[in-house]
Amino acid sequence: MSLETVNKPKLFKKYGNSDKDSGSPSSQIALYTSRISHLTDHLKKNNKDQSTKLSLTKMVGRRRRLLDYMAKHDLTNYRSLIKDLKIRK
Repeated sequence: MSLETVNKPKLFKKYGNSDKDSGSPSSQIALYTSRISHLTDHLKKNNKDQSTKLSLTKMVGRRRRLLDYMAKHDLTNYRSLIKDLKIRK
């Protein structure tokens, strides 16, 4: 069982409406943020891993689009999420 499987319900419960709410933008952003931090730590040790670099770039782009969507539709929740996850804008 991967670490991601253990952390998903916790993330969804904290940032979504329930522990199985994987569809809300805030829970997806939280999940992408945890995956991005994990891949960043991996790339610090293995800096020549090109496939991980590509995956990381794609994930950052997806998270950016979700953050733009949240900023457009729910500004107060967007600001609290940015502050809580410590994401730079």
